[in-house]
Amino acid sequence: MRKLGETDVFDKTIALRVDLNVPIEDGKVLDDARILAIIPTLKYLLDKKAKVVLISHFGRPEPGVIDSKFSLLPVANRLGEIINKQVVLFASLDEVNFNEDISLIENIRFLSGELKNDLDLSNKLSNLADVYVFDAFGTSHRPHASTYGAIQASESSCAGLLLESETEALKQATDSQDSPMLSIVGGSKVSSKLEVIKSLSQISDEVLTGGGITNTFLKAQGNNIGLSLCEDSMLNHAKELLETDKILLPEEVIVSKSIDSNETRVCKINSVRDDEMILDQILSPLAIKKISFAKKIIWNGPVGVFERQPFSKGTKDLASAIASSNAFSLAGGGETLLAIKMFIDKSNISYCSTGGGAFLEFIEGKELPSLSALGFKF
Repeated sequence: MRKLGETDVFDKTIALRVDLNVPIEDGKVLDDARILAIIPTLKYLLDKKAKVVLISHFGRPEPGVIDSKFSLLPVANRLGEIINKQVVLFASLDEVNFNEDISLIENIRFLSGELKNDLDLSNKLSNLADVYVFDAFGTSHRPHASTYGAIQASESSCAGLLLESETEALKQATDSQDSPMLSIVGGSKVSSKLEVIKSLSQISDEVLTGGGITNTFLKAQGNNIGLSLCEDSMLNHAKELLETDKILLPEEVIVSKSIDSNETRVCKINSVRDDEMILDQILSPLAIKKISFAKKIIWNGPVGVFERQPFSKGTKDLASAIASSNAFSLAGGGETLLAIKMFIDKSNISYCSTGGGAFLEFIEGKELPSLSALGFKF
């Protein structure tokens, strides 16, 4: 993969594609983790006397429609506070100049050609600057104009420092032979995580499941799961995965008659009543032991409805156990990062990926378009 440290950027103009798709409310950034993640690349470029224009998307606006609700202005303001410089926001590509050290182009998804990987837009983006630097791992699975076409069209393009660290951590997690290896896959649906569970079951000693995924496996085992979220269409797939003896299920769960209720009870997995739903799971002594002895841990997804206190115990205990482990731990996905922020010190996780879908597709062994365009070998 073409890297920033091997690319001539001294005194050059740089178009830097980043992922600044952050939560915003009332014009304020709620979580600036993705903004902070690009600072090392920015500092490197500024130290090389380069001038940088940032490119990012935000949300899912209707292509071709400029909607102030999806403006990057709050991001420009927050970035300016972090680096103690005013960050100019250009309303269009035609306005772009390099009068300032750092500037930002308005939401790239306002342009109708972005999602279509339009050739004209790709060429415009590649011609903005001397070097096109891609540092948005979270969008690297999308073959869009700014994430794929512009990289291909540029005479000089490379990966940023964040992308480099992301791919190194993911390669370390998926390629190393360290054993035992434990993977944790939570979430509501088996269907959206089936391929990643299959892939992880091949490289892991065990896969601990959580959320609706666990419910589907429990039903496939013949347990009554009451009113719990479940995918009946995935029961046969769940049975096949159970036959690998790699799926680690809980012994006890936390149930309630409603997700909005504070009345809960802990019960064995074979004692769920017809009018109850499983909303959290208890981390068994065996699971805690597996985490403590693991040499490598991949974590994607919570094990319960952790945003609500009555159903947060499983995810909180899981996060604490991983934080206490000596394993190389790799965490990814928005809910996972939120759980880490809520329950533990992020520094106790070896690497927190900024990617969600890209994180999962990399683990599944899929080729990510942006990385391929940069010469990454899968």
